[in-house]
Order: sequence, then C-alpha cells, then structure tokens
Amino acid sequence: MGISAEFSATFERARSRLRAVAFRMLGSAEEADDAVQECWLRASRADTRAIANPDGWWTTVLGRVCLEMLRARQHRDETPADTELLEESFARDETPSLEDEAVRAESVGLALLVVLDTLGPAERIAFVLHDLFGLSFEDIATIVERSPVAAKKLASRARHRVRGKPLGSAAELAHRRQVIEAFLTASRAGDLEALLAVLAPDVVRRADAGALRPATPTEVRGARRVAEETLTNTGRARFARVALIDGTPGIVVAPRGRLRLVLEVDVAGDRVAAFNVISERAHLRRLRITVLAPGS
Repeated sequence: MGISAEFSATFERARSRLRAVAFRMLGSAEEADDAVQECWLRASRADTRAIANPDGWWTTVLGRVCLEMLRARQHRDETPADTELLEESFARDETPSLEDEAVRAESVGLALLVVLDTLGPAERIAFVLHDLFGLSFEDIATIVERSPVAAKKLASRARHRVRGKPLGSAAELAHRRQVIEAFLTASRAGDLEALLAVLAPDVVRRADAGALRPATPTEVRGARRVAEETLTNTGRARFARVALIDGTPGIVVAPRGRLRLVLEVDVAGDRVAAFNVISERAHLRRLRITVLAPGS
C-alpha cells in the first residue's frame, strides 16, 4: 500500500530505539538490523493510515518479527561441530568488523546475553520487553499471543532463570569473583607472571575433548604448565566473562553472545585451584547459568 511520508518519519525517529530493542531480544547486531528492515517491509504492505500510536505499532511488529526469528533459530544448530570449527569461530570473531557488536554486547552484559539465549523465544521476548524496556504486559500479550496474565508468568519465569539463586554469602561470592576476574585479566593480557600469581601451585585444568586442540591432554597439572597453555588461548579470553554456573562463580566464553565454553572454577584462598572446561552441547544445556547481581 505504500508508506506515507509522515509515517515514514515515525520510523526514522524510532529506528535507533528499535535496533536497540531488537539487539537485546536477538543478541546479534546483524540480526537486529534484519529485524528492523523486516518491520519496514511489513509496514509497506499494511494500511498504516489509521494507526494512532506509531511507536507502539513499530514495537509490536518488531516484537513479532523477533519472536519468529528466535523460533527459527531453535531449529538451527549454531554450535561448532569440532575443535577446528570452534577455533575458527574465535578467529573470525576477533576481526575489527565486529568491534561495534562487541561494544553493544558489553553494554547489555555478555553474561546476560548468554543467559537470554537459554530462554524460550516467548520467555525471552517477555523478559526483554518488560524488564529492560518497561513495556506493559497488555502490550506484550499481543506480541506473544497470550493473555496478559500468561505474559506476566513468562517474564517471571525468565527473570528467575536469569537471576537464579547464588550459593554462599555475598562476601564469598565477591571474593571468588575477584579471583576469577584476576585470572581473566591476566589471560587477556597474556601476562605469565600474573597468571602464576593467581594460579595455585598444584592447579588442575580438566577439559572435554571438544574444547581442546588435537593431541592436547584432557588434564594438565601445575601452575606453569596451566599458565603457559592459557597464554595460547588469549583469543578465547577476550569473549570470557564471569557468571554463576549452578550457583557458583565461573566463566562463560561467548563470542557474539553465543555460548561456546563454560569454565567451572574452584577457588582456594586467593588462587584458582582447578577449572573444568566444558564444550559439549549436551553438557552445556544441563548447566544452570545465571548472571551475577551488581557488586557480587
């Protein structure tokens, strides 16, 4: 039917906001752009003359588009099938063209993107639109095609999965996080001495075969051996953030916000005593990953 100049102007004013909403719902800048473009295409096929609230209309259409994209994503396996593909994904994700997306992921919280990716499509839409953007459950209900009460339950269920329930006191969580952050900082910097300072002398690194390069042992012991191996993984460390793994601080590695590895970390005193690297898809699905509360 065509879009009037007046209605087109409402789209241009809303474009940046729509892209921000889509990014948080989809976790990908490229897919967010696609979703916003699809909104425009749907508007070109609709009768927009009687729309009294253009901003609300754009948001509703965007929500439906993102819901469809999330449902389609469920049918695709986006996890690398082997170690070589895993390493290639880290190499690709280090290219300068992704700097803009890295900034956006950091602004949302990379760990949050990982947790959102574990939610069902409708749960994710309800949580993002209500908790992050303040949309009413009445409006969300029209997007997910549920009642307002059901939409509220979706968001509540998602909120519980996002925040989870940490194990241990706040002081203990803060201490464990501090030690793990020190390990990550040294890993990203490629600082051998800093790694040796934060690793226990008898530290143990265990990993499933899918997380390792060919001929790499599944278990390595001793601070120097573990530190030297860690220095070969600075690319992975760039995409690593602290999160709660089954209620305890650990590490998620997620280029573009898509989970690739989890590190279960044991802390003893002020040092990392052991960590277990997990890449197997079935194992990752069984883990309860949640975000740390601010200041934890």
